Amino acid sequence: MVLKNLNYPLDFKFKITTLSSDFNITDNNGNYVAYVRQKMFKLKEDVIVFSDERRVEEMFRIQANQWIDFNASYAITEPGSGKKFGRMARRGMRSLWKSQYDIYDENDQTKYQINEDNAWIKVIDGIIGEIPVVGMFSGYFLNPSYTVKDSSGKEYFRLKKMPSLFGRRFQLDRLIDIDGEDESLVILSLLMMVLLERSRG
Repeated sequence: MVLKNLNYPLDFKFKITTLSSDFNITDNNGNYVAYVRQKMFKLKEDVIVFSDERRVEEMFRIQANQWIDFNASYAITEPGSGKKFGRMARRGMRSLWKSQYDIYDENDQTKYQINEDNAWIKVIDGIIGEIPVVGMFSGYFLNPSYTVKDSSGKEYFRLKKMPSLFGRRFQLDRLIDIDGEDESLVILSLLMMVLLERSRG
């Protein structure tokens, strides 16, 4: 299964009416691409990707290999068959300063990397976030971006956090064409990364 007929940019928009970290992914025309639901109260991350908000068709499952997310790996599988689609892994110590993730295909070969473009934004956001009242509005002017590259350094995608209260919106642009399965693998890895980065503040 792959995500089809994607009209960029894609919008990731978190719902504020649920306790869990649910969000919609829609295309440039407002059509559903996926609905992402993070299971609550799980020791290990468990995320289900549905076709839309009705949560009838389960398209993918993303599960952590360990309950501590420091240097954890997140397996992406197809429901029913359990077929491995690929995985994403955080880069341990370096992620404390600048977020970096590796994306692997179904054969466990490294295909792409996700790199945070400017680590200082996270540092400044952390400082300002501690200031009463002012910290509430940091999401309007401190917004990180992330670039997806292959091993040769060619850039394929850029994900940006958009100005919003509570950091509710992200926007994904495709910079150049990419194979359909790889495109789905990257998007699934990015949505998992968004959940991880958002939980870190």
